Amino acid sequence: MRPNIILMVADDLGYRDLSCFGGQAVETPNLDRLAQEGMKFSSFYSASAVCTPTRVSILTGRYPLRFDVRQHFNDIDGYLPESAITVAELLRDEGYSTAHVGKWHLGGLHVDSDGVRLTDQPGPRQHGFEQYQTQIEQQPIRGEMDKSRILFRQGGTVLLRNDKHVGEDDPYYRKHLTDANADFAIELLETMSSGGKPFFLNLWWLVPHTPYEPAPEPYWSETASVGISEDQHRFRSMVRHMDARIGDLLNRLEELGLSENTLVIFTSDNGAAYEGHIGELKGGKADLHEGGIRVPMIARWPGRISIGSQTNILGSTIDFLPTFCEIAEVPLPVTPMVDGISLLPVLENKNFSAEQERGLIFWQLDLYHHMQRHYPTPEPYATEVTRDGVWKLLTLNGQPVELFNVEVDPNERQNRLSEFPEKAAKMAMALSEWLAEERDDSWKTNEDKGE
Repeated sequence: MRPNIILMVADDLGYRDLSCFGGQAVETPNLDRLAQEGMKFSSFYSASAVCTPTRVSILTGRYPLRFDVRQHFNDIDGYLPESAITVAELLRDEGYSTAHVGKWHLGGLHVDSDGVRLTDQPGPRQHGFEQYQTQIEQQPIRGEMDKSRILFRQGGTVLLRNDKHVGEDDPYYRKHLTDANADFAIELLETMSSGGKPFFLNLWWLVPHTPYEPAPEPYWSETASVGISEDQHRFRSMVRHMDARIGDLLNRLEELGLSENTLVIFTSDNGAAYEGHIGELKGGKADLHEGGIRVPMIARWPGRISIGSQTNILGSTIDFLPTFCEIAEVPLPVTPMVDGISLLPVLENKNFSAEQERGLIFWQLDLYHHMQRHYPTPEPYATEVTRDGVWKLLTLNGQPVELFNVEVDPNERQNRLSEFPEKAAKMAMALSEWLAEERDDSWKTNEDKGE
């Protein structure tokens, strides 16, 4: 039988937040166990330094700029167009059961006065997910809950499940959001595995995104420490809570006899925000230096991925779709072509060079003058990145501003632009060609397009 696939994505988790990636602030024993039983990627990247563009890349295997998604959506008029071909659609059409749980942030999660999802924008079902549970992503609801710091503790009150707002009689209505997502994901494991088909479960945690809220006991007490701020304590408790619930999911997977035939992947949608840990990396969330786009990634697949293995081969969230399709023996779409490459040879420890396979790789993000960290956005500012092997070129509106060899200088301290002007010029030219390629901006209004 073709393997099951579980993809878990944390929100704003930094490269050094997990103890298996060198973090010391909070223990993450269940994710550490996942790493011990599988493979760690030390050079894995989100396709953007903010959430929405990365989520576009995960589902489509394409650069977010292909859809002219250059920043996070505003919960009002931004959405992934229905014309996008997603990994959920591809797997569903080839016999997989598909489900999405957790944060969405790709549009289409607005409801009418009766709590029924409005259909003016495509949602999870229109993008290939047969079942889903997420939160209503609608203003002013989400903004007010965020400001009041109740988005997690009262998260069950705004759950949207399969196009309907859950009512007060729903068992998840009064649950903490992390528990509601974990419990529903475990419930889906049980129902989907009994259907005789392989399944794809897309579990996007909201943790540890703001608002920072105290997690329930015992996680609040377990993460208490002298000398840390209230927000740092809340942050640590949230991560510990998520890790514990991931442990429950992994345990249930084993109890159901599904572990051996299931690929489990865990990563983050971008680098760390305010309280997250990135070590000595530069930048952070909303910035294209390493701290904003280098993220932890773990993959476990018993019998196919070597226990306790690690790779420094560059991987990206655009690689999930082609990887999952190869694993599931599903043909890739010919038009449009995906930008990512399959990482299956890496997972199976075969001779492979991602750089040779993919050539250059690109990032684009509209400028965020105020990075979501406790310090200013690094200057010079950058809106694009081009990677060519170990070389990383940062540009502002296409003009080179920094060049680093991230293999020897991962913290981006030595700008080599003046030493290698020809290298930078060649990479900038390739970037210019990429920026000029056609985009599907059908989701935008004429005003948004500047018409």
